[in-house]
Formats: sequence, structure tokens, C-alpha cells
Amino acid sequence: MLLSVEGLTKEYSTRFGARRVPALRGVSFGVAKGEFVSIMGESGSGKTTLLTLLAALDRPTDGRILLEGEDLAAIPNRALSAFRRDRLGFIFQDCNLLDTLSLRENILFPLVLAGRPREEMENRLLPLTGRLGITPLLEKYPYEVSGGERQRAAAARALITVPALLLADEPTGALDSGSAAQLLGMLDECNADGQTIVMVTHSLDAASHAARVLFLRDGLIADEVVRGSQSRTDFYPCLAARMTALQQGGARLA
Repeated sequence: MLLSVEGLTKEYSTRFGARRVPALRGVSFGVAKGEFVSIMGESGSGKTTLLTLLAALDRPTDGRILLEGEDLAAIPNRALSAFRRDRLGFIFQDCNLLDTLSLRENILFPLVLAGRPREEMENRLLPLTGRLGITPLLEKYPYEVSGGERQRAAAARALITVPALLLADEPTGALDSGSAAQLLGMLDECNADGQTIVMVTHSLDAASHAARVLFLRDGLIADEVVRGSQSRTDFYPCLAARMTALQQGGARLA
């Protein structure tokens, strides 16, 4: 497994430490190299907490997260920024691009921080932006392009480091249907090329692009659906039925 999550627990203290509130309660799953996994659940189910832990932005209360066999909790705080930069890619709902930098500069920023040679940066940049259809926009600033174009630039920034794991947090949440379809198509292509992806989403359409969908409820994995040989068209109603069943009664479907 490229990613192994073992008995993951996360608790938060209420004000003044009066009591402990569990956000995750023993979550375990694995993600194989090259797999595309989506995580769904209602607000408060633990999705954001799980993604924060997978991104090494917080430490679990108990349990382990192993990426390529390395325990994230064992990484010293001083080395976490470099670990996230070199091993993880992030696509967020709000893009998180810097308005004072051009799209070119935003995309190259992780490689600049890593001290990569200029030639290597350019060799990585143009094939990636060409594939995403944003090469003509590289000298523009984020506020000069559309939301879909900003999100594709954010995807290029996430992928340019060739991360072991790409994490996507509601990547289509702020996009119109056309831009969302373009971004999801790009994720499909990256996955077909071997990129491992874990995506958190509320969108059944977005989730239907994954090979496997985990449903979180009350800090636990309440259900899991594998796409198998189904087309996206056939997988979508299956996901919708599972989500409805969980919302109405919570029972795992056979």
C-alpha cells in the first residue's frame, strides 16, 4: 500500500479542556499506488479532519498514517514543510494562488522553494501546462483568469513536484459545471498515468470518477463502494443510493 491509515483517532478539547470531543474514532483503510479514492460524508462526519491529518497539517490522537512506509507522526516538525512540499500535492477549493505572482510563478513556487535548477523547472512546466491547456495564460495573474483556469493552475502547482500522493479538497466546489468537468477529466488522466489521488467531496458526480468511495459518518467509515468495471454513468446511481441509505438509517448496504 502506498498509503496506510491504521486505527486513526482524533479528539479535540472543548473550551477550558472540559471534555474531549472525538472527530475520528478508529478509521482504517489503505490506498494502493495508482488508486483514485474519494471520501464522502455530511458536514461533521470527519472528512476535513481526516484530510488535515493525511496532509500532515495536524497530528492524530492515536493511530498511524504511513506514506510509502513512513510514519507521518515520526517526522520532526522542522522537516514537515519539506515533506509536504516534496511528497504531497494539494488542490483546494479556493485555489490558494498568490495574487502577486503570475500563474507561471505560482506553479513553479514549490520547485523554487526546493531549490531546483531553472532548466528542470522549465522542463517540467510546459508539458504540464500544455496538458492542462493553460500555457498561453502563464504570464497572467490569478485575478486576470477565470475560476476554472485558476483551478487548473492550482492543479499544475500540485502536480509539478511529482507527488507520491495528490490530495484534493472539494476541488470542484467553486466551479461551474463545465470547469468542473474539465478538472475532473484532468484528474482522470493523471490517475491513468499512475498518480495516486485521495479526494474529499460532497459531489456525487465528482466521486463517481474514483475507483473506490469511502463514506464517513460520525468519525467512522460507515460504508465503502468499489466501482469495479462499472461506467461512471452506472456508478453514480449506486453512490446516490448508498448516500441516501446512510442519511436515512446508516445501515451498510450489502
